[in-house]
Amino acid sequence: MTTTDELVQDLPPSAKLVLKVLEYNGGLTQKQIVENSRLSQRTVRDALDRLQDADVVEKDIYIPDARQNLYRLSIDESEEDVEQEAEAEAVLD
Repeated sequence: MTTTDELVQDLPPSAKLVLKVLEYNGGLTQKQIVENSRLSQRTVRDALDRLQDADVVEKDIYIPDARQNLYRLSIDESEEDVEQEAEAEAVLD
């Protein structure tokens, strides 16, 4: 099973920063990512493209303004299950 870290290890630092911004804040528009990361709009757009190509981020419609997109992490449910099992085992130990 491939983890998110393995998928993004070869990506530039800007893409990793965008990933962290999405991890901490949940789904955001491109404009919100620019504000939170303090990266340029072009850099964020390139980072999002790279993260989408790596299947780490997915794009949805932003309901309040359909002209914008909402970007969020695309986490495998199986990955989530593994993480939850590890947390449960840690609590039991």
